Amino acid sequence: MTKIAFHSLNRLTERVRFTGLHRGHDCTALALIMGLMLTGLTGCSSLAYRGLADGLASGGGVYASDDDIEFIGQASPFGLKTMETVLARLPEHRPLARTVASGYVQYAYVYLQLQADEIEDQDVAKAYELRARARHMYLRARDTGLRALDLPPATTLLSDGTPLTAVLSRAEKDDAGLLYYTALAWLAAISQGKDDAQLIAGLPQAEALLDRAYALDPDYEEGGLEGFLVGYDMGRPGAGPAAEQRAREHYARSIALSHGRRVAPFVTLAESVSIPTRNRQEFKSLLDQALAIDTDARPDWRLANLVMQRRARWLLGRVELYFPE
Repeated sequence: MTKIAFHSLNRLTERVRFTGLHRGHDCTALALIMGLMLTGLTGCSSLAYRGLADGLASGGGVYASDDDIEFIGQASPFGLKTMETVLARLPEHRPLARTVASGYVQYAYVYLQLQADEIEDQDVAKAYELRARARHMYLRARDTGLRALDLPPATTLLSDGTPLTAVLSRAEKDDAGLLYYTALAWLAAISQGKDDAQLIAGLPQAEALLDRAYALDPDYEEGGLEGFLVGYDMGRPGAGPAAEQRAREHYARSIALSHGRRVAPFVTLAESVSIPTRNRQEFKSLLDQALAIDTDARPDWRLANLVMQRRARWLLGRVELYFPE
């Protein structure tokens, strides 16, 4: 493929990215364009694929800043499969692997796991089906991350008892995101598959990835990693009596790093700490604060904040279940 042709495809992608994805439109045009791009790249140099991979890895802002949760849910599968197609040609492209892994994690959580929670009281069978799909998506994300990190498949790690310490010691700060999303995916799959002994056996390896990510970059995503640890440290196996204190410390750091503009830490503390400690007043206060956050203050967090505000409203509707008088 000539440089001129590739440049034209890049310009076309940018045009679609910023002008074609309006609420209410489907992704037919984008699908056609990306299909033509991938067809046109067949047989081209790895340099052409690398340019496309770089663009895909850094092009998630238009999704993250959208204000229509359902629309993004409909658009996400095509985007993820497109990125997977490119990643198959450049398996060493860690930024794209991180984007793919995080994309599957976010899709599984928002469009499968949370939906399962919301409908479980009315339709247990459907909730079970959604959780099974969520687990499958989390495992896709985990396996994507392991490949990009040059680690063996999960089954090999478990069967030969491969210690990760020496391998992970070579990771650098730029790898923190890939480590984090690989660990998060693995841990989330375990949480959705507690009846699977082989899956649960991977817990030490998943925690090793998470701990290494935190050691390399505790400020990752301006408090995003800290926010995850609010919930995880509270329920970490063998956490002990100091778990609540650690969870609150992670919460305080997440709020500080995000300047109070992330909804997730408020919701996570309410679910993970306020409920088990029977603190009804704190529970309601945290969720009220979550709902008061201006989702336009950080456009790049808009979609995530809207999702978590929806979660906050759902939790408030269940306050009498969690805290019966």
